[in-house]
Amino acid sequence: MNTHRSIALSWLPASRLSGAAAGLALVLAGTALLTLSAKVSVPFFPVPMTFQSLVVLLIGAAFGPRLAAATLVAYLAEGAIGLPVFAGTPEKGIGLAYMAGPTGGFLVGFLLAAVLVGWLTRLGAARSFSTSALAVLAGTVAIYLPGLLWLGAVVGWDKPVLEWGLYPFLYGDALKLVIASLALPLIAGRVARG
Repeated sequence: MNTHRSIALSWLPASRLSGAAAGLALVLAGTALLTLSAKVSVPFFPVPMTFQSLVVLLIGAAFGPRLAAATLVAYLAEGAIGLPVFAGTPEKGIGLAYMAGPTGGFLVGFLLAAVLVGWLTRLGAARSFSTSALAVLAGTVAIYLPGLLWLGAVVGWDKPVLEWGLYPFLYGDALKLVIASLALPLIAGRVARG
């Protein structure tokens, strides 16, 4: 596996784009995909499911830690300046006010998860379903940890923080874990063949 470049960069024809231009193209494509994944929800039990966390994990795996970090920082910057890129925007607010709300910690967790999964993929975690599953699980924990801590700080720890921010999403996240764990070896295999 090519460990010095992101997997996604290896998909682009080298003759068409310089390294910086290719990286910028991937960052913009990644932020567009993150926005789309935040806006589309699928009816699921017990709450509707978006594919945003799945996209975050796959961006980490495909882009590598540095390019994934750049993508997530760009996405968060787009939201901070008021672009309606997050789930529930503009209906539930925009900009820094939205980011300081109950879901702000999950947004920070997206950045942590993308970098972590990118790093684990670079170390070879995408070689099999089981190692991919561990990387995806670690990324999911990296989303939930700051998310739940921030939610508790915003709404108060006397509130049912886990019932609001964790339990309703476990079934959907289990499905996304399986999808991502199946996808990571395919992503890594693309580099081995390319």
